[in-house]
Amino acid sequence: MALTPEERDALTRRIAPDVKLGKNVRIYAFVNLYGCEIGDETSIGTFVEIQKGAKVGARCKIQSHTFICEGVTIEDEVFVGHNVNFLNDRYPAAATEAGAIKQDRDWTLEPILVKHRAAIGTGAIIMPGVTIGEGAVVGAGAVVTRDVPDGTVVAGVPARVLAGTRVVGSGS
Repeated sequence: MALTPEERDALTRRIAPDVKLGKNVRIYAFVNLYGCEIGDETSIGTFVEIQKGAKVGARCKIQSHTFICEGVTIEDEVFVGHNVNFLNDRYPAAATEAGAIKQDRDWTLEPILVKHRAAIGTGAIIMPGVTIGEGAVVGAGAVVTRDVPDGTVVAGVPARVLAGTRVVGSGS
């Protein structure tokens, strides 16, 4: 007996019992969700991981291969392109003691906020402690190291506001 695509996807998803899913959430194969919240009508693509404490709003689109770590809040109607990575620790280290990795928290979480209707392009990296403004656009491959104002477009490494650009209809 052949499986439908929906049945096949269901076999390859890892959704922990502590995940809070809104209504009509669409989740594709090979995702890993634990301790997070996903809003109504959001789409989560293949090979996405969303960690505990992360929140994704309603009507968002999270494309494949994206990593959303603890401390990330994504408001409603946000687009996150393929292979976007959010980082929550500015100084990561494998802290050791007597040659063994320490199991306690050896890092400092810096939250990230992505506001309503923002769009983040493929391959972008969002550094710890950053806020991406309402209706802002982050270009593909950008490394966002500081806050992005509402309705602006940023691109590059590090990301910079593109001169003379404003997103039409961003409400700002």
